[in-house]
Amino acid sequence: MVNVIMSSSKHLIPLCIIPTIPKLQILQISLPKISTPKFSKSQILSLRSSTLKSLSLLAASSLTLVLPSLAVEIEKAALFDFNLTLPIIMAQFLLLTVALGKIYYTPLGNFMDERDAAIREKLGSVKDTSSEVKQLEEQAAAVLKAARAEISAALNKMKKETQAEVEEKLAEGRKKVEAELQEA
Repeated sequence: MVNVIMSSSKHLIPLCIIPTIPKLQILQISLPKISTPKFSKSQILSLRSSTLKSLSLLAASSLTLVLPSLAVEIEKAALFDFNLTLPIIMAQFLLLTVALGKIYYTPLGNFMDERDAAIREKLGSVKDTSSEVKQLEEQAAAVLKAARAEISAALNKMKKETQAEVEEKLAEGRKKVEAELQEA
Protein backbone atom coordinates (compact mmCIF):
# COMPACT_ATOMS: atom_id res chain seq x y z
CA MET A 1 0.00 0.00 0.00
CA VAL A 2 1.13 3.44 -0.78
CA ASN A 3 0.28 6.51 1.24
CA VAL A 4 -0.52 9.53 -0.81
CA ILE A 5 0.62 12.80 0.65
CA MET A 6 -1.65 15.69 -0.06
CA SER A 7 -1.65 19.22 1.18
CA SER A 8 -4.85 18.86 3.10
CA SER A 9 -6.01 18.78 6.68
CA LYS A 10 -7.62 15.39 6.15
CA HIS A 11 -6.06 12.11 7.13
CA LEU A 12 -3.92 10.24 4.71
CA ILE A 13 -5.91 7.88 2.61
CA PRO A 14 -4.18 4.67 1.66
CA LEU A 15 -4.56 3.71 -1.94
CA CYS A 16 -4.68 0.10 -2.93
CA ILE A 17 -2.62 -0.53 -5.98
CA ILE A 18 -3.21 -3.89 -7.55
CA PRO A 19 -0.13 -5.06 -9.36
CA THR A 20 -0.76 -6.00 -12.91
CA ILE A 21 0.28 -9.50 -13.81
CA PRO A 22 1.56 -9.74 -17.34
CA LYS A 23 -0.36 -12.23 -19.39
CA LEU A 24 1.61 -15.06 -20.82
CA GLN A 25 1.65 -15.12 -24.54
CA ILE A 26 0.63 -18.45 -25.93
CA LEU A 27 2.77 -19.72 -28.71
CA GLN A 28 0.63 -19.57 -31.79
CA ILE A 29 1.94 -20.99 -34.98
CA SER A 30 -0.06 -20.44 -38.08
CA LEU A 31 0.36 -22.99 -40.80
CA PRO A 32 -0.27 -21.90 -44.35
CA LYS A 33 -3.60 -23.06 -45.70
CA ILE A 34 -3.14 -25.17 -48.76
CA SER A 35 -6.13 -26.61 -50.47
CA THR A 36 -5.55 -30.21 -51.32
CA PRO A 37 -7.86 -32.05 -53.63
CA LYS A 38 -9.78 -35.00 -52.24
CA PHE A 39 -9.04 -38.25 -54.00
CA SER A 40 -10.71 -41.59 -53.74
CA LYS A 41 -8.76 -44.84 -53.53
CA SER A 42 -9.27 -45.67 -57.13
CA GLN A 43 -8.10 -42.19 -58.18
CA ILE A 44 -5.01 -42.42 -55.95
CA LEU A 45 -4.07 -45.76 -57.42
CA SER A 46 -4.52 -44.43 -60.92
CA LEU A 47 -2.34 -41.32 -60.33
CA ARG A 48 0.75 -40.99 -62.38
CA SER A 49 4.18 -40.76 -60.86
CA SER A 50 4.49 -37.14 -62.03
CA THR A 51 1.36 -36.23 -60.10
CA LEU A 52 2.68 -38.00 -57.00
CA LYS A 53 5.96 -36.12 -57.33
CA SER A 54 4.18 -32.81 -57.60
CA LEU A 55 2.05 -33.58 -54.53
CA SER A 56 5.10 -34.59 -52.50
CA LEU A 57 6.88 -31.39 -53.58
CA LEU A 58 3.84 -29.39 -52.54
CA ALA A 59 3.85 -31.04 -49.09
CA ALA A 60 7.60 -30.49 -48.68
CA SER A 61 7.37 -26.83 -49.68
CA SER A 62 4.55 -26.24 -47.20
CA LEU A 63 6.68 -27.76 -44.44
CA THR A 64 9.67 -25.61 -45.39
CA LEU A 65 7.53 -22.52 -45.02
CA VAL A 66 6.62 -23.56 -41.48
CA LEU A 67 10.19 -24.14 -40.27
CA PRO A 68 11.38 -20.49 -40.30
CA SER A 69 8.34 -19.34 -38.34
CA LEU A 70 8.92 -22.19 -35.87
CA ALA A 71 12.56 -21.21 -35.54
CA VAL A 72 11.62 -17.63 -34.71
CA GLU A 73 9.19 -18.78 -32.03
CA ILE A 74 11.64 -21.29 -30.59
CA GLU A 75 14.36 -18.64 -30.52
CA LYS A 76 12.11 -16.37 -28.46
CA ALA A 77 11.56 -19.15 -25.94
CA ALA A 78 15.16 -20.38 -25.92
CA LEU A 79 16.53 -21.10 -22.48
CA PHE A 80 20.18 -20.86 -23.49
CA ASP A 81 21.67 -18.56 -26.01
CA PHE A 82 24.49 -20.41 -27.71
CA ASN A 83 26.70 -17.59 -28.81
CA LEU A 84 30.33 -16.70 -28.08
CA THR A 85 29.85 -16.69 -24.29
CA LEU A 86 29.61 -20.48 -24.04
CA PRO A 87 33.13 -21.16 -25.40
CA ILE A 88 34.48 -18.32 -23.26
CA ILE A 89 32.92 -19.83 -20.14
CA MET A 90 34.30 -23.25 -21.08
CA ALA A 91 37.77 -21.78 -21.59
CA GLN A 92 37.57 -20.00 -18.23
CA PHE A 93 36.52 -23.21 -16.52
CA LEU A 94 39.35 -25.18 -18.09
CA LEU A 95 41.87 -22.45 -17.28
CA LEU A 96 40.66 -22.35 -13.68
CA THR A 97 40.89 -26.13 -13.45
CA VAL A 98 44.46 -26.15 -14.78
CA ALA A 99 45.48 -23.23 -12.56
CA LEU A 100 44.02 -24.84 -9.45
CA GLY A 101 45.70 -28.10 -10.36
CA LYS A 102 49.11 -26.47 -10.68
CA ILE A 103 48.84 -23.92 -7.86
CA TYR A 104 46.77 -25.74 -5.26
CA TYR A 105 46.36 -29.46 -5.84
CA THR A 106 49.94 -30.31 -6.88
CA PRO A 107 51.59 -28.79 -3.76
CA LEU A 108 48.86 -30.25 -1.59
CA GLY A 109 49.38 -33.69 -3.13
CA ASN A 110 53.16 -33.41 -2.68
CA PHE A 111 52.72 -32.40 0.95
CA MET A 112 50.38 -35.30 1.60
CA ASP A 113 52.77 -37.74 -0.13
CA GLU A 114 55.71 -36.49 1.97
CA ARG A 115 53.62 -36.77 5.12
CA ASP A 116 52.56 -40.29 4.20
CA ALA A 117 56.18 -41.29 3.54
CA ALA A 118 57.29 -39.82 6.89
CA ILE A 119 54.53 -41.68 8.73
CA ARG A 120 55.44 -44.94 6.98
CA GLU A 121 59.12 -44.39 7.85
CA LYS A 122 58.26 -43.78 11.51
CA LEU A 123 56.07 -46.88 11.59
CA GLY A 124 58.92 -48.89 10.05
CA SER A 125 61.38 -47.57 12.63
CA VAL A 126 58.90 -48.37 15.39
CA LYS A 127 58.67 -51.95 14.10
CA ASP A 128 62.48 -52.13 14.00
CA THR A 129 62.64 -50.62 17.47
CA SER A 130 60.07 -53.07 18.77
CA SER A 131 62.16 -56.00 17.49
CA GLU A 132 65.24 -54.42 19.08
CA VAL A 133 63.30 -53.97 22.32
CA LYS A 134 62.31 -57.64 22.25
CA GLN A 135 65.96 -58.64 21.73
CA LEU A 136 67.05 -56.36 24.56
CA GLU A 137 64.34 -57.79 26.83
CA GLU A 138 65.52 -61.31 26.02
CA GLN A 139 69.12 -60.29 26.76
CA ALA A 140 68.04 -58.65 30.01
CA ALA A 141 66.10 -61.77 31.00
CA ALA A 142 69.18 -63.91 30.23
CA VAL A 143 71.41 -61.57 32.26
CA LEU A 144 68.94 -61.64 35.18
CA LYS A 145 68.76 -65.44 35.02
CA ALA A 146 72.55 -65.66 35.01
CA ALA A 147 72.77 -63.17 37.89
CA ARG A 148 70.19 -65.10 39.92
CA ALA A 149 72.07 -68.34 39.25
CA GLU A 150 75.31 -66.67 40.30
CA ILE A 151 73.71 -65.25 43.44
CA SER A 152 72.17 -68.59 44.38
CA ALA A 153 75.53 -70.30 43.80
CA ALA A 154 77.25 -67.68 45.96
CA LEU A 155 74.60 -68.10 48.69
CA ASN A 156 74.99 -71.88 48.60
CA LYS A 157 78.76 -71.49 48.81
CA MET A 158 78.44 -69.08 51.75
CA LYS A 159 75.98 -71.42 53.49
CA LYS A 160 78.40 -74.30 53.07
CA GLU A 161 81.31 -72.17 54.33
CA THR A 162 79.35 -70.92 57.33
CA GLN A 163 78.09 -74.46 58.01
CA ALA A 164 81.68 -75.69 57.85
CA GLU A 165 82.85 -72.90 60.21
CA VAL A 166 80.00 -73.63 62.61
CA GLU A 167 80.82 -77.33 62.61
CA GLU A 168 84.51 -76.53 63.07
CA LYS A 169 83.79 -74.26 66.04
CA LEU A 170 81.43 -76.83 67.50
CA ALA A 171 84.12 -79.45 67.13
CA GLU A 172 86.64 -77.15 68.86
CA GLY A 173 84.15 -76.42 71.61
CA ARG A 174 83.53 -80.12 72.12
CA LYS A 175 87.26 -80.79 72.26
CA LYS A 176 87.68 -78.06 74.87
CA VAL A 177 84.78 -79.42 76.88
CA GLU A 178 86.17 -82.95 76.65
CA ALA A 179 89.65 -81.72 77.58
CA GLU A 180 88.22 -79.90 80.59
CA LEU A 181 86.22 -82.96 81.56
CA GLN A 182 89.32 -85.13 81.41
CA GLU A 183 91.31 -82.71 83.50
CA ALA A 184 88.69 -82.59 86.09
